[in-house]
Amino acid sequence: MNIFKMPKDELESLSNKDITFYLLEQSKKSINTADLFNEIIKLLELPKKTFDEKIGEYYTSLSTDKRFILLPDGTWDLRSRHTSDKVIKVVDNDEDEEDLEDSKDKDEIEDIEEDSYDDTDDDEYDNTDEDLKDLVVIDDDELELEE
Repeated sequence: MNIFKMPKDELESLSNKDITFYLLEQSKKSINTADLFNEIIKLLELPKKTFDEKIGEYYTSLSTDKRFILLPDGTWDLRSRHTSDKVIKVVDNDEDEEDLEDSKDKDEIEDIEEDSYDDTDDDEYDNTDEDLKDLVVIDDDELELEE
C-alpha cells in the first residue's frame, strides 16, 4: 500500500501508528521520531503546532506498539526487520519478575539495576529517633476529651 498515494479521507481513518507502519515499510530504512511525526502531519495536512502538542503522545504510542523497535541510534524501524539482539529493551522498574526471566540478558539487567540504586536519601532516615522525639501519641479517649 502506497501511503503517499492514498486519499486524505482514507489516511484520516488510519491511526498514527498505522501510518507510521506504512511509512517505515515503504522507506526500507529506520527513521527518527520527529521525521516520522512531521511526515504524518504533512500527509494529514495538520497545523504545524500539532507537532509540539502531540509529539510526546506519539512517541509513547510507538514505544508501546510491538510492531516497532527503537534502535540504538534513536531511530524507529519495523520489528520484523530485526533480530532480537539489535532490540533495545526498556526495563520498567514495575516489570514482573517473569518478564525479566524471559530476557536473554537477565544478569546484565540486574547488574544495571544494582548499579543505578541511589542510596543518598537513606541518610535522611538514619536519625528517626531524633525526628520522633516531639511526637505525642493520643488515644481515642483523650481525643474525645479534647473535642
